[in-house]
Amino acid sequence: MSQRWWQNSVVYQIYPRSFADGNGDGIGDLRGIIQHLDYLQALGVDVVWLSPVYKSPNDDNGYDISDYRDIMTEFGTLADWREMIDGLHQRGIKLVMDLVVNHTSDEHPWFVEARKSKDNAYRDYYIWRAPKDGGEPNNWASFFGGSAWQFDETTGEYYLHLFTKKQPDLNWENPKVRAEVYALMHWWLKQGVDGFRMDVINMISKVPGLPDAPIMDADSRYQFGGQYFINGPRLLEFLHEMKREVLSKYDLLTVGETPLMTPDYASLVTHPDTGCLSMLFEFEHMDLDTAPGKPKWFSQPWSLCDLKDVTMRWQTGLANRGWNSSYLTNHDQPRAVSRFGDDGEYRVQSAKLLATFTHLLQGTPYIYQGEELGMTNVAFDGIEDYRDVESLNMYREFVDERGLDPQIVLGMLHAKSRDNARTPMQWSAAAHAGFTTGTPWIKVNPNYTAINAAQALADPDSIFHYYRRLIELRHAQPVIVHGVTELVLADHPQIMAFTRTWQAERLLVILNFSRETPLVDLPADLIEADYEVMIANYPIDPGHPHRSILRPYEARVYLVVRHRL
Repeated sequence: MSQRWWQNSVVYQIYPRSFADGNGDGIGDLRGIIQHLDYLQALGVDVVWLSPVYKSPNDDNGYDISDYRDIMTEFGTLADWREMIDGLHQRGIKLVMDLVVNHTSDEHPWFVEARKSKDNAYRDYYIWRAPKDGGEPNNWASFFGGSAWQFDETTGEYYLHLFTKKQPDLNWENPKVRAEVYALMHWWLKQGVDGFRMDVINMISKVPGLPDAPIMDADSRYQFGGQYFINGPRLLEFLHEMKREVLSKYDLLTVGETPLMTPDYASLVTHPDTGCLSMLFEFEHMDLDTAPGKPKWFSQPWSLCDLKDVTMRWQTGLANRGWNSSYLTNHDQPRAVSRFGDDGEYRVQSAKLLATFTHLLQGTPYIYQGEELGMTNVAFDGIEDYRDVESLNMYREFVDERGLDPQIVLGMLHAKSRDNARTPMQWSAAAHAGFTTGTPWIKVNPNYTAINAAQALADPDSIFHYYRRLIELRHAQPVIVHGVTELVLADHPQIMAFTRTWQAERLLVILNFSRETPLVDLPADLIEADYEVMIANYPIDPGHPHRSILRPYEARVYLVVRHRL
């Protein structure tokens, strides 16, 4: 495969509302980011992915855009944005912006016009349907609860919104819509942007006719219709057109958010010669702790063997025919250390282990703000402390409509609410974690006095410095970027081990995903070799890892020195 700059890069996601408040109004902003650019440089990341900062009524925290070419007033101005990107570029850090073009805000001028009349010039920018039997055109459920259709009294028709009712879906069948999208992409690229993260990009093509979804949840009036709008019939056509009209003209990192993606389909999208995008975010590993056929709120224990299966399906499935992204959390997911590690006694060790896992696989690693500090989920006492529209809608549906115990529903939110990732970045032990001098828009996690950046920077053995060393290791060792991944100890219930091999170099990665102390029993081909420790999350003696006993959540990375004579 050809080598591209983004393969060797590490990406850091900033959720601007929660990163740093520069003016004391309690809301994170661009000036707050500018004040912490040196922090990002110290960590060593190559790219910042910035979640939406465009003009927005904020029904879904900026993912409902009313003006694609301006900045939300709460976040600052275009001048602030230009100062930020200049500061990043001066530090050798590239900037990836969020591209949200499956839908707009209902306050976008296109939709304001579209709803005026059926013959308006912008009507066909969106997806409208007449009522069916006096109700919605089909039974599709919105991702945020309730129907995916909203009735508009002005014209007596429904419009489709896969997310909130203030996020009407764009009609990508209309070539004028696609031309508008390509124009706004060019506009930002000419401002100096280095790429795009493309929000739910595999939902832009819908099946003609928009048929009813099969009944999967008998307790709900509305059903998940993903088979009719995910990886739709014209998706590849639209992406190839985007590549031809925009992406091919720049040297970019592009990553698509693609639920229900498969490795085979992903290879069509990310193939280095014939694909359209650099990489994708797949979600199979994000579904491991969800009960089959249920919404994400219904958790089940996940198994390491299942994580191994998913990981290797993607590692082998895209080998030499695509590119992986590697992540365990983002603004839509719970905190990784609470979900896949141990956020109590072994928080530090398990956070380092999870970092080792994501950074030693083949694919571009993504760090979500605070992950490098080991920030944890938050357990708010009541629904009044939550801010996320998905969480608020879920609580209302489960408590008011289905009659579930409020404490049980709060427990679901404690585990899976998107607000777990959106509590303010914990900069110090000062008031409000040093995030703001005002009142934060959402409460700070109470554990900020013990978990914060000031403490981490001062401690050479902190999670932050472990991430920094992992990033340095990736930059120094091409085998981490390009090596083939092979699983070792495939059936072990507690240990995930794999090798990375490229040219004459080979690494062995050993990860204990448990509080237990299992024995490492390597296969014969790995016994007859010498080993050099590259990085570990516990102090360890040099020597051979075979028959060694791992400590809780221990992670080790070895350079395999060729077989003994």
